Amino acid sequence: MRVGILTGGGDCPGLNAAIRAVVRKGEVAYGDQLIGFLDAWDGVRERRYIHLDVSSLRGMLPKGGTLLGTRRGSPYDHADGPRQVIDAFSELELDALIVIGGNGSLSVACQLHAEFGLPIVGVPKTIDNDVVGTDVTFGFNTAVQIATDAIDRLHTTAESHDRVMVVEVMGRHAGWIATHAGIAGGATVILIPEQPFDIDEVCSILKQRHGRGRYASIVVVAEGAEPASGTLPPSEKIYDKFGHVRLGGIAETVAHAIEARTGFESRVVLLGHIQRGGTPTAYDRVLSTRYGVEAIDAVHARAWGQMTVLRGNDIVLAPLAETVGRTRPVDLHLYRDVASVFFG
Repeated sequence: MRVGILTGGGDCPGLNAAIRAVVRKGEVAYGDQLIGFLDAWDGVRERRYIHLDVSSLRGMLPKGGTLLGTRRGSPYDHADGPRQVIDAFSELELDALIVIGGNGSLSVACQLHAEFGLPIVGVPKTIDNDVVGTDVTFGFNTAVQIATDAIDRLHTTAESHDRVMVVEVMGRHAGWIATHAGIAGGATVILIPEQPFDIDEVCSILKQRHGRGRYASIVVVAEGAEPASGTLPPSEKIYDKFGHVRLGGIAETVAHAIEARTGFESRVVLLGHIQRGGTPTAYDRVLSTRYGVEAIDAVHARAWGQMTVLRGNDIVLAPLAETVGRTRPVDLHLYRDVASVFFG
């Protein structure tokens, strides 16, 4: 078979490992020809691709990012975009396309399959861990480890200066990174999008801690966290060209409010894209490899409109439609009954 691969949305550690796995099993076990489209769906529309084989992917397992490049956006952003994708399938004699992406890319894949019957298989990835249908996405474990390492380092400088360190991590709609890294790093408070926060309650926790002689604190906040109505002035929302709110800056707001209400010296640390870059953890290398192998198997089973997912310890298939228009929130049992036990 002639199989295309693309990576869409934000980059994350493990993408190259997934591509490598698809190519390895596709070439060695099935005798497939594999091509990689450059820059996500734009590469499909514009017929920009490279040939992929086992020899060209040597050494890619531990490398972060994606050798194919990635972009946000959709063929549906262009008047003739879907037709260009259909024509590319025909002109390039593609038998299948494997789409490695998050909610946006997988939703596009589902729509193209449903509307035009294109033979597509999906692979979920995102550091946010918010794809519905799978227990874990690759990239998440690495992001949590990076954030945890940063928090570990911040403890010592916070203690040296008796400061409150407000650490902003990624998490637009879901606070998985904040929750896991906050628990692992021993955060004083964790703020997530799923649970609007009251800044006065946060300050009360910090004051109680201060009263016990603990003068340094770590507050971990997901970039999408929002204050409860009426507790802080609303911030001005700025949107990107895809209609997404540009996030970042909630940590600054929280730090200023803490210092104004408590008098405790506060500092902000924005981890930003550091969480996306660099070498994937062993866990993410194994998970993305398993996803890739299952994806090429799904192609040969002609399981179109399906995606590879982790359920328990098994990689299985689930309909792409499960994730369309949905985001998987943090398990509030984990947040309220586990993480919050250590607040203060």
